[in-house]
Amino acid sequence: MYYAYILQSKKDSRLYKGFTTDLKKRLLEHNNGLVTSTKPWRSWKLIYYEAYLDKKDSIAREKYLKSGWGKRYIDKTLRHYFQQTTK
Repeated sequence: MYYAYILQSKKDSRLYKGFTTDLKKRLLEHNNGLVTSTKPWRSWKLIYYEAYLDKKDSIAREKYLKSGWGKRYIDKTLRHYFQQTTK
């Protein structure tokens, strides 16, 4: 399985989008400072993921989630979650 995922920083609520084959391991890598691009904003929590059978589909979804349309999709899909976290 391949996963496209979204993490949220517990430090400042910023989002990070990525893909992996092992969600638990990847989250540990982010939280242990092993990923340079996320190290300054530790710790992270997994707030969304999608599973795919094909690696190319997972990578394409990650790219979409990073786009303007993807941001709108995330805002719409997770609107109730974001409303809870801003209270």
